Amino acid sequence: MKEIIHSHHAPAAIGAYSQAVRVDNTVYLSGQIPLDPATGELVAGDFAAQAEQVFKNLQAVIEAAGGSFADVVKVNAYLTDLSHFATFNQVMARFMNEPYPARAAVGVASLPKGALVEAEAIVVLGA
Repeated sequence: MKEIIHSHHAPAAIGAYSQAVRVDNTVYLSGQIPLDPATGELVAGDFAAQAEQVFKNLQAVIEAAGGSFADVVKVNAYLTDLSHFATFNQVMARFMNEPYPARAAVGVASLPKGALVEAEAIVVLGA
């Protein structure tokens, strides 16, 4: 049985999807772009500021599911410019501790609302 996860501390879904879906102890998070949950607008600032907001948004949904970043087993990152990969690593390391989850990083042509970064995650509660 699946449970829909929602947090008011993360941006509302902009389309036909849920912020996350829990099946048993696994939570599948939809991609988060750097939207301010209060305004629905892209946060101001450079790539680092956008990446920081992405992780704050992911954190809100993970916590709504009853987990923490320690429960993340996989992250998929989408960057419009792979030259920002080192910065993404630095920001991610501020939110997650070793051992780090598995991860993919993909260069993409564009993201919704002109975002520079998007990330999604898989969480296993109690991992």
